[in-house]
Amino acid sequence: MSTTTATPDPRTTLDLSHTKPISFLTQLRVELRKSYDTRAGLWLLIVIAAFAALGMAIVVAVGLTQDDFEPEFGTFFSTTNYTTAVLLPVLGIMLVTSEWNQRTAMVTFTLEPRRTRVVLAKLVAGLLLALVVAVVATGIAAICNLLYGLLSGDGASWSLGEVSVPGFLLLQTIGMLSGFALAALFLNTAAAIVVFFLYSFVLPPVFLLAAALLEWVRDIQPWIDFSAAQGPLFDWSIEGEEWAHLAVSGAIWLLLPLAIGVWRVLRAEVK
Repeated sequence: MSTTTATPDPRTTLDLSHTKPISFLTQLRVELRKSYDTRAGLWLLIVIAAFAALGMAIVVAVGLTQDDFEPEFGTFFSTTNYTTAVLLPVLGIMLVTSEWNQRTAMVTFTLEPRRTRVVLAKLVAGLLLALVVAVVATGIAAICNLLYGLLSGDGASWSLGEVSVPGFLLLQTIGMLSGFALAALFLNTAAAIVVFFLYSFVLPPVFLLAAALLEWVRDIQPWIDFSAAQGPLFDWSIEGEEWAHLAVSGAIWLLLPLAIGVWRVLRAEVK
């Protein structure tokens, strides 16, 4: 009895010896496309823009009906900060968790086995999207300011007031990074979103209550309350020890979860 070794047909054999590795720019374009070429991602971007427009429409309506309230560009600009800050981190969450919820991580990490590059591409994509959202929201603010000036007959005021543009951009960046860190930590969309809203809207009042009741909490609150530490960024009045408060609380609530989350993505079993 003899054995016959099959000879591969060169016409049907894929030669990978000369295949070029995926460039980081290509990976970045792929991650950016993932943020809007799904129904969930596209609708989230639409809802963020609509939410910002609705908030500023309310400002226009109040300004036209209340004599003691005269909004200026800074009023509309700050409104975008509050409205987009609610949903922008969800976009950062979906950039990470969509791979694991839809079970496409196997495909992604097969095409690009270097997980560090994939995570970095997602992170850069999230920061670019935060910048795009900030630019679009600023444009909507400018349009609403012009509209108010025309409807009121008093002309548009382009004063920013106490609002700081660098502070606004930094706050948007922190929000995106917070969502990204929680997504990497949990690798589950629902869990990351729930924890983010608890972390953003429940934890700060808990710190305030604890500080009001316990003196030792009052002493350490500025160092562990990340939300309060971000407050001076809004008007860029932050100085001196406030930068230290932001750095320490940010290390606890942002950098540490981000580091653990990235480590988990790099080590997690792909199913």
